[in-house]
Amino acid sequence: MAGAAMPVGVVAAAAAAAGAYLRIVEAPDAVLTRGAGSALALAEAFCGQRLIGRVCEDVIGVGRDWQQLVQMPVSAIAGLTGLPAAGEPFVLPVGAYAVDIDAGGIGWVRVTAPGGASRVAVSYTAGLAADWTALPEPVAQGVVLLAAHLFEHREGSAEPPAAVAALWRPYRRMRL
Repeated sequence: MAGAAMPVGVVAAAAAAAGAYLRIVEAPDAVLTRGAGSALALAEAFCGQRLIGRVCEDVIGVGRDWQQLVQMPVSAIAGLTGLPAAGEPFVLPVGAYAVDIDAGGIGWVRVTAPGGASRVAVSYTAGLAADWTALPEPVAQGVVLLAAHLFEHREGSAEPPAAVAALWRPYRRMRL
């Protein structure tokens, strides 16, 4: 599984929001920006889903069974590339596979005619929101609180606010 890093603009917007929360007048510094990036990464890890939509790629084995994509919520499955054991990768024709995105935003892929591919790379977009402004308010507020906490307690001597987990908990996805 591979995917793009958190967009720089999203990290900058989160840092600016944390700076406003802290009543910092000047532009966010590197420490606050790193804290915002860390808070966003921790939010994604806690929630178990991509918060901001970005392109992902999973490499899966070929089989007739439906296979679940790693990241969620999936908004679009762009296509599949066949990966042969020897030779160049090739684009699988649309008729060679089936895709589905269920009501929970989980992406599913089934390869029906792999050609010479032993594995396939699935390109898709996953994320809860398109950008910082589209994030649900509780998620964004939790990111701001955690980024502000990381900024104020750089030495690491204090526990993060319990409110952060409370704000994120409704958006947490668990997998068995």
